[in-house]
Amino acid sequence: MHRRHCLALAAAAALQPATRAFAAGARARFDAALGAFPDFNGTVLAGRGGQVLFSRALGLADLDQRVPMRLETRFETGSVSKWIAAMVVLKLVDLGKLALDAAILDYLPDYRADTGARLTLRHLLSHASGVPNEIAAARKADPQIAFVELDQMEAVRRYASGDLRFAPGSAWDYSHANWLIVKAIVERASGRAYRDCVAAWLVQPLGLRDSGIFHGESSAVPGMAVAYAGMAPPWQRRVSAVPAYLAMAGGFYSSAPDMLRLMDGVLGGDILAPASRATLMRVVMPEQHYALGGRTRVETIAGKAREAAWEDGANGGFRLVARRVLDDGMSVVVFNNGSDDHRRLGELASALMEAAYG
Repeated sequence: MHRRHCLALAAAAALQPATRAFAAGARARFDAALGAFPDFNGTVLAGRGGQVLFSRALGLADLDQRVPMRLETRFETGSVSKWIAAMVVLKLVDLGKLALDAAILDYLPDYRADTGARLTLRHLLSHASGVPNEIAAARKADPQIAFVELDQMEAVRRYASGDLRFAPGSAWDYSHANWLIVKAIVERASGRAYRDCVAAWLVQPLGLRDSGIFHGESSAVPGMAVAYAGMAPPWQRRVSAVPAYLAMAGGFYSSAPDMLRLMDGVLGGDILAPASRATLMRVVMPEQHYALGGRTRVETIAGKAREAAWEDGANGGFRLVARRVLDDGMSVVVFNNGSDDHRRLGELASALMEAAYG
């Protein structure tokens, strides 16, 4: 046997006990972090790049049927759907079909001309448009409208065409109405349904097995967890329907492994051009840490200031917390289906991130 090959084998053999010890120590850290949240129900995953370091499925996906939670259990992602939408928009930018700073009248000439000439996709994607959140007010006044499907432009006319609350770019207001307009633009520019854009540019190239776009109630999606107002008896389901015209605001579903693959493929891969990857995470509204469809924040993690994607989502009883450190790809995903407090889930995500760095 070649001497160099013998030395390599000997070195590998010498490293194996140290590697096993490191892995055992990492598992102990992750177990301790998760153990501080003994009643957690859902899935958690920590990874670096696309490599899974730790994952667990705890509790039940369906309390009535006693269906155990699995890592592949699917969850609604709530407002993380907006981040997915921003990825699709930037893919169309890469394809030369959209420009972030063009007036939206270039793409929707049937939108109201006075405000459409002032609004851009960058304004809409960063919640800096001033378009009032009339869809939220309408759903609060009549919850049944959540079950009424509308043509996209009809939804825009009804719920996303009000007088601007402020000059575009001058302030920040979290408005679901922005995403009605963006969806209309994406479907016009691409010539295909939004759900097909997500499938073609994210789900298929990244090999996502448990992700996609739903509309109506997500219970029709196979493998979906059931959402509850709480996990203690007597439990009550907590469902919030998402009509197709609101798909960008809250219609994406996924699993913990898929979310890791998605973050790694978009932020660390070639799904988007390098300039678009940077644009996706570049903060537009500093006071809110808001970029395009999601947040970028500098946080102290494992004793060091690190810039990270900071994504939270909720719809009905579903909760999602996702974190990814941008320079090294360290990531944490937490899914819950019991209306858990987002602050508490954020603490769990932070504890898992600390454990990942050791």
